[in-house]
Amino acid sequence: MSQEYGASNIKVLKGLEAVRKRPGMYIGDTNTNGLHHMVYEVVDNSIDEAMAGYCRNIKVTMTKDNWIRVEDDGRGIPVSIHPTENISAATVVLTVLHAGGKFDKDTYKVSGGLHGVGVSVVNALSSELKMTIHREGKIHYQEFSKGIPKAPLEVIGDAPRKTGTTIEFLADDSIFEVCDYHFDVLAKRFREVAYLNPFISITLENEKTKVKEVYHFEGGIKQFVTDLNKETPVCDAVSFSDKADDIEIDIALMYNTTYTEKTISFVNNIRTIDGGTHEAGFKAGLTRSIVKYLNNNANAREKDTKITGDDVREGLIAIVSVKVPEPQFEGQTKGKLGSSYVKPLCQKLTSECLDRYFEENPQQAKAVMDKALMAARGREAAKKARELTRKKDSMSVGTLPGKLAECQSKDPEVRELYLVEGDSAGGSAKQGRDRVYQAILPLKGKILNVEKSRLDKILKSDEIRNMITAMGCGIGEDFNEEKIRYHKVIIMTDADVDGSHIQTLLLTFFFRFLRPIVEKGYLYIAQPPLYRYKKGKNEIYLKDDTALSNFLIENGVENFSFAGLGTNDMIDLFKTVSRYRDMLQQLEKRYSLVEVLKHLIENPDLVKLEQMDLYEVVRGFLEDKGYNILTKNINSEMIQLFVQTNEGLEELIIDDELFASPYFSEATYIFSKLVERDISMFDGRDLIELLDEVEGLAKKGAYIQRYKGLGEMNPEQLWETTMTPEDRRLLRVKIDDAEAASDAFTLFMGDEVEPRRNYIEEHAKDVEHLDV
Repeated sequence: MSQEYGASNIKVLKGLEAVRKRPGMYIGDTNTNGLHHMVYEVVDNSIDEAMAGYCRNIKVTMTKDNWIRVEDDGRGIPVSIHPTENISAATVVLTVLHAGGKFDKDTYKVSGGLHGVGVSVVNALSSELKMTIHREGKIHYQEFSKGIPKAPLEVIGDAPRKTGTTIEFLADDSIFEVCDYHFDVLAKRFREVAYLNPFISITLENEKTKVKEVYHFEGGIKQFVTDLNKETPVCDAVSFSDKADDIEIDIALMYNTTYTEKTISFVNNIRTIDGGTHEAGFKAGLTRSIVKYLNNNANAREKDTKITGDDVREGLIAIVSVKVPEPQFEGQTKGKLGSSYVKPLCQKLTSECLDRYFEENPQQAKAVMDKALMAARGREAAKKARELTRKKDSMSVGTLPGKLAECQSKDPEVRELYLVEGDSAGGSAKQGRDRVYQAILPLKGKILNVEKSRLDKILKSDEIRNMITAMGCGIGEDFNEEKIRYHKVIIMTDADVDGSHIQTLLLTFFFRFLRPIVEKGYLYIAQPPLYRYKKGKNEIYLKDDTALSNFLIENGVENFSFAGLGTNDMIDLFKTVSRYRDMLQQLEKRYSLVEVLKHLIENPDLVKLEQMDLYEVVRGFLEDKGYNILTKNINSEMIQLFVQTNEGLEELIIDDELFASPYFSEATYIFSKLVERDISMFDGRDLIELLDEVEGLAKKGAYIQRYKGLGEMNPEQLWETTMTPEDRRLLRVKIDDAEAASDAFTLFMGDEVEPRRNYIEEHAKDVEHLDV
């Protein structure tokens, strides 16, 4: 079948049409990351004004109806008529790609923007956008819809003493898969920017939850590294700055007692996740300075220890921030700086400033030197341990660990290695596996927590040595990803608290020491079923509570009928009711008297009442239940009641935080979908009680087993449920945000107890599965 290809096939996308057609090219994706990137693009314009010296305060507001409002006190976008476009310059900035002050070297010496597409892209991807400019004593205003002006820029009032720009936008839900902003995500970005620019103040407010935070750090990046440190410090934080060839360089660093490095770099306030020439220059200068100090001040035995770049960065926390007039990035995402001339400048500054600091602070210098020497000795000990391991292997009959049940295939692409918790489950897995391509390595108990250990100690652990030997790729300096013997490494543990702990210990080991295996997509977590349903000769395995509920509904409705409702409609209805019940159960973990919340959800108009009117409704509801209100506290912020129930004393709090809760919102949404259906045939009966009835019919005469351990399954069951490619579920381990992952491992697996305790106390209500 031939198809003509002529001039008519060449599409020309005009104005901002290209952005709406291919949004991912401009903001990365149309998911959560892209959504938040929209906010960053607008705020970056205000930051550029601040770096130019004209803006001190920036306020970002997340409104109740999902708008984002960004206000600054800069000069305001120019409003006069553009010389070539013949419309207001402000309109040009909002509607033309590659238009803005960033291409004029006199307007902004440095800027976070690279292509001048920021705010025009935000305009294109917003269903509505409002621009207010205070400039030249007037208030100028313009509205846009999907990038198109509704009317020309107009003057709507006077503002004799105020300047600045306010951009308000509503992300287009026909383009974005999600339109919910996360306060924590925005807060992290703005906190970083405030550290990098100590002269500005950024306010972030969420009108839904009434949470408001102000970010202003006069200590700058020196305070940044101090606040990043969660462990015992080895030395004080130190910072230094310099300027050369219009390039500003700011560096801060300190050391702690951990074995990991955390270097965060920025170019013009933009985070360079993949580093670049500025980061490389800093690291080279750091190594040079510490080695020089060691050569001049260490004793003879210490001087014999060879120090590498990795050694001097063990336990390092550093911030490298450069301001470059015309930076060259690798890619639109600006993840890596490519400007070669920045490296020697950063290297020279780091080396000279550290040399001077070490001379003036010998105590601090010795602490840093000792830390590097310890790292070097640990590296040498690890090298000897690896050599010893290799010698042992060469002397043994086979080079693989004795516990490993090897597979027959020699092709790494099809081979699978199961890391199985315990000898019992390991024995079942060995019997149940497919010997052609599945290898089994049982692990005895909990492996070493590698977060608290250096490589030399780690290599003394038999279990870890067995894993490294089985995988064949080596570790540390000997790592060679071409020698990986399996392209599927599957962690298989029990579904209890001990199994989760072993899983976490293994994930920590892979993340810290075998990260390429994770990055290649070779690491998986097995998902054994939680339930076995047996009725007569029928037997089925179900992965989790949702799967069990859905199965019970599908089987229970066979003996349950209502006039006017078909079987498929009834299944669909009760699955929706099951989701509604799940949300109520989540609310019950977090709030008392969930029946009151259920009443509010099922009568959404009540939420809009004034506090006293809402209180009267709640009081009447509680009295009908036979409950007594002992004390009450009612103000404009909340209703707080202490209620005597049949179960005891309960505290009921109704406030904006409750209404903004994702579980309350989701429950309200699901119930609204139920109300849209014709459910009159149920004669007002409670739908959750009907769901319990339906599930009860399916449970009648059935045996439902809840698995806790792999050892409870025989080899055939283990194969059928967890190991056969046709039916098993594997969860691939991915690293979406390496820094966030590193912080999580430090928090949960590190030495410091206090941050972990604080986290547990703060998130105690979010626990879904507690094994006690």
